[in-house]
Amino acid sequence: QVQLVESGGGLVQAGGSLRLSCAASGSTDSIDVMKWYRQAPGKQRELVASITSGGTTNYAGSVKGRFTISRDNAKNSVYLQMNSLKPEDTAVYYCYAHRGFSSYWGQGTQVTVSS
Repeated sequence: QVQLVESGGGLVQAGGSLRLSCAASGSTDSIDVMKWYRQAPGKQRELVASITSGGTTNYAGSVKGRFTISRDNAKNSVYLQMNSLKPEDTAVYYCYAHRGFSSYWGQGTQVTVSS
């Protein structure tokens, strides 16, 4: 089992920055891909960014150039640096990890961007 705990969410002005962190614990060996998703009320959960154990990254077009995903395999952590935030970035952000045939989700952290 893997447990994921997000932190770093909060309220920020448009144009500002936040850095989200996700710490994995439990059976953290062989975690391959880690991702950040987000979901606004009434909307589908959306993939924001992903990163493999080898460091290959992918981003949603809406955040490309503004967000950066990174990970520290030794610390079993993944991060999302969010710059130039926009009100449309407002959502609950969820950390995701895949290990073997199982996937795991964090509890989510709220990000609110004011105009």
